[in-house]
Amino acid sequence: MLQLQTIREDKDAIVTALKKRNVDADAMLNGVLQLDEKRRSIQTELDSTLAESNKLSKEIGMLFKSGKASEANALKAKTTALKEASKKLGDDLNTTAEELQNLLYQIPNVPHESVPAGSSEEDNEEIFKEGDIPTLVEGALPHWELAKKHDIIDFELGVKITGAGFPVYKGKGARLQRALISYFLDKNTEAGYTEIQVPHLVNEASGYGTGQLPDKEGQMYHVQADDLYLIPTAEVPVTNIFRNEIVKEEDFPITYTGYTPCFRREAGSYGAHVRGLNRLHQFDKVEIVRVEHPKNSYAALDGMVAHVKNILRELKLPFRILRLCGGDLGFTAALTYDFEVFSTAQDRWLEISSVSNFETYQANRLKLRFKDENGKNQLAHTLNGSSLALPRVLAGILENYQTADGIQIPEVLVPYCGFDRI
Repeated sequence: MLQLQTIREDKDAIVTALKKRNVDADAMLNGVLQLDEKRRSIQTELDSTLAESNKLSKEIGMLFKSGKASEANALKAKTTALKEASKKLGDDLNTTAEELQNLLYQIPNVPHESVPAGSSEEDNEEIFKEGDIPTLVEGALPHWELAKKHDIIDFELGVKITGAGFPVYKGKGARLQRALISYFLDKNTEAGYTEIQVPHLVNEASGYGTGQLPDKEGQMYHVQADDLYLIPTAEVPVTNIFRNEIVKEEDFPITYTGYTPCFRREAGSYGAHVRGLNRLHQFDKVEIVRVEHPKNSYAALDGMVAHVKNILRELKLPFRILRLCGGDLGFTAALTYDFEVFSTAQDRWLEISSVSNFETYQANRLKLRFKDENGKNQLAHTLNGSSLALPRVLAGILENYQTADGIQIPEVLVPYCGFDRI
């Protein structure tokens, strides 16, 4: 959420920056400023009314003590009117503050200056590419056919149990899935991230804290009886650990990693590009989350990118990195790098990680602050990244490592799997 002071001071610059997202924010920002002015005016009037009421109350007390009951009773009528006025002003203040908050929730984060302009994923900027695309054996298959051939993932059984987008992993497929989770967590903890296990459901306040609500409400599974949401990513519960917290400056950087299943409705997703593991309603992901001093957050982002690079190099998968354009940038992000692995059998790039800096946008919603060297509260910066999302990594391994004799296992995963071939 953008800060009110920043909007007051730099409204025109924010309007210009948000045009990279193809968002005309002028009317919304003017609405914010008008509501803020109204809120402050009501607050001033309320403070004045309460001060006058308190003053009269003291006078009434003194009059009663002096035996001037008639004068005191005359003043009591004024205090009654002031209390009624105060209640109305308080109600108006709460209504205006709620309207202001709801409008602020609708304004996306300001893109970093390096974000390219653009309207869709076609305008994303490729900044890095590495790895040789393998030459597959004749008759090479996409992963959903490989999974059926080797009986390691059963998509039809998932449909029977739940519905489309909920696969069942079997035998060596399940072991490979578990191996990837353990490998990713080990790589992250070796890099200094503290492993954490978090709830898989969150309350509404957590959804608003990291920005999934109200922006992604239609994409989240909502347990209405309990007013809880199944998490779309570990980012939500992990980052919300710091909601309404003031952390110590010397504690930076704060780094966590966690494995969770993730749940996304993916409403409106259909077609060949969502077959198999390409797009699921439930999938496994290992996440990395950082809380940083604002001065260090972009260096930290570069470090996260380098960390994911190293994992993909060890897996020996061909990959590339994209800097997302304004039109493809997530609602809460200031800058995002997407990692994509090349699926040779599908002849297409598959997104397998997003690494983002949110600057103060989430922290302002969360009220996540730290005390600077002058003892003043400042907003921290939050970052997160997939390290990694499993479905498309697994799809890339199955397709790119297939041979005439089966599917080889990447060397780095063999100790985790206990086998080197499917």
